[in-house]
Amino acid sequence: MAGKRVDQVLAELFPDFSRSRLQKWIKDGFVLVDGQKWRPKDNVIGGELVELLVVVDDETQWKAEPVALDIVYEDEQIIVINKPAGLVVHPGAGNSHGTLSNGLLYHAPQTASIPRGGIVHRLDKDTSGLLVAAKTLAAHHGLVEQLQARTVTREYLALCNSVMTAGGMVDAPIGRHPTNRLRMAVRDNGKPAVTHYRVERRFRVHTLVRVNLETGRTHQIRVHMAYIGYPLVGDVVYGGRLKIPPACNQVFANALRNFKRQALHAASLELQHPASGEWMHWRVDMPDDMQELINLAEQDLQQQR
Repeated sequence: MAGKRVDQVLAELFPDFSRSRLQKWIKDGFVLVDGQKWRPKDNVIGGELVELLVVVDDETQWKAEPVALDIVYEDEQIIVINKPAGLVVHPGAGNSHGTLSNGLLYHAPQTASIPRGGIVHRLDKDTSGLLVAAKTLAAHHGLVEQLQARTVTREYLALCNSVMTAGGMVDAPIGRHPTNRLRMAVRDNGKPAVTHYRVERRFRVHTLVRVNLETGRTHQIRVHMAYIGYPLVGDVVYGGRLKIPPACNQVFANALRNFKRQALHAASLELQHPASGEWMHWRVDMPDDMQELINLAEQDLQQQR
């Protein structure tokens, strides 16, 4: 290690912690090299004694609350949750209590010392499905690295308006909408965003698609599908005009009118366990409301043949 920066050395010696966290600890004086405080850019000679003297403080001020969690998998390192539609992931303006994060903190109090309560990726409030969280700093570091390397596989099911001829890919940058700060939009100066989609089932005026993400931008699937002309059913932000098949039965028509969330479900999740290195895969069924919509679309298609 002779000649390397001390922050590089620490990243090798303490791989459970991110380099940015180690750099902060160096700057805050929690790292001693031969009993002295160093700067992150200082170079080692070799043979120095390195001491890491830290107490991991709570990263969050959220309150622990007994929120029902549908736990699909859990061990000492990670927890995988099947989030229902309508449950907010993180506390925020208008949603300070009763979130998934409040429930996770109640279930696993040790997540208080992990950034964002251990949650490394999020789902929109009205999107259902699989979400993974870390229960240790080491697991958090490992999961974040996998997400950055794009080795985590997330597969979604989405019911879109209009009938697609084939699947494809959307490679279009996403950024904040120029006038509506609550919306995202495809913008030249946005962050890179890539979405792959393939047709699962075609109905009379809708298409069920299976979607894979290369990136994880806010509202990515909703924005990209609307951008190519196939907005998600029920999406009040990006959905546009409601499509009801001509001469369909009243039950299906009412179901479409009353479906007040985006028809989007995170059905599958695959990743490498941050501790054991084992590849793990989980899959969950669509929630009842979305499955019922698919069933009615299928019945409508069969009745018109």
